[in-house]
Amino acid sequence: MGTVRTAVVIGGGIGGTVTAMALARAGIEATVHEAYPGGADGVGAMLSLAPNGLAALRIVGAEEAVRAVGHPVPGVVMADGAGNRLAEFHGFPGLPATHAMARADLHRALTEQALAQGVKIEYGRRLVGAEEDLDGVTAVFADGGTAHADVLIGADGIRSTVRTLIDPAAPGLEYAGVLGFGGLVAEDVTPAEPGTMYFAFGRSFIGWWRLPDGQVCWFASLPRTDPLTWAEVQRIPAEQWLARLRERYADHVPGERLLAHTAPDTLMATGPMERMPSVPHWHRGRLVLVGDAVHAPSSSSGQGASLAVESAVELARCLRDLPDHAAAFGAYERLRRSRVQLIGGNAAATNRAKAGQAGPPALPSPEQMFGPVHRHHIDWHAAVPGEAQ
Repeated sequence: MGTVRTAVVIGGGIGGTVTAMALARAGIEATVHEAYPGGADGVGAMLSLAPNGLAALRIVGAEEAVRAVGHPVPGVVMADGAGNRLAEFHGFPGLPATHAMARADLHRALTEQALAQGVKIEYGRRLVGAEEDLDGVTAVFADGGTAHADVLIGADGIRSTVRTLIDPAAPGLEYAGVLGFGGLVAEDVTPAEPGTMYFAFGRSFIGWWRLPDGQVCWFASLPRTDPLTWAEVQRIPAEQWLARLRERYADHVPGERLLAHTAPDTLMATGPMERMPSVPHWHRGRLVLVGDAVHAPSSSSGQGASLAVESAVELARCLRDLPDHAAAFGAYERLRRSRVQLIGGNAAATNRAKAGQAGPPALPSPEQMFGPVHRHHIDWHAAVPGEAQ
């Protein structure tokens, strides 16, 4: 049994809310402190939770609430830019289907579930510093307020403040060389079987799937050497971005047709595609990182949310079972580092293909592509061994 009884969680996104729920299940009282004044309604585009992420959510009692705001997409078809099918995958027996959903809907479902479980969430609490002493750690906020606990957990995203407190020399974001976009098409302009997500590589990449309402949702990349911030991307009219995308995807099957039937008011400009390179220090003293703050793999992985959920649950297990925070943080990093770095590295290779820096990625078998990722299982009831065991 560990000695940690209280935690300050910085960040009220996916990683932060699941961390707080997992800690509560481990007998640790956690309060979430979110920098923004309210929830994230309407923020973000679409994402997916893979079987491994849903399995981790089951542990904290949130799987059904999340399934309810998404729709199953168990199948994957890989193709080239000429429309030739190269590989197909339709899920593994015994595993739940991948679910796609709006990020805002996922965030709302997790927040409601956390509140229903008694988790406290405080808004307008932007972290500016942390002070450790023999009794714990005190979070210092921009509004002058403080919060004291046994440990402080940074779930504050890819631009994490906690990461710089742990290591001022920590690496920054890695730009993937592409800007991300998405859109909706109401017309039936390309084959899209319900429950199947399609990926077409070539000189350019595009992915698409059919929503429950019959519309087709697509996501694509526009190579750009110099990155733009999200705000800079938003300042350029959607009509201009669509014109550039249509030029890029001319003669692409089915990118040309999808973009031709996309109205400017349905275009989603998600900004620069970014990832976290390997972070040397996941923890220091009583501070530790979780989720995108330490291992954001970029959207190309399809695993960002799922990995954040997994890490939240594993961190809670370690704090529950090991004698002190130092032992728990070390075990947590050992359990997670190799897995998240492998998935992040694979996503980086896909990003290079999207940016035109490499050819289409090699297509291993579905088992090789998805098996080790989707079948990953966390045994909540198993004790976490210490380093010497």
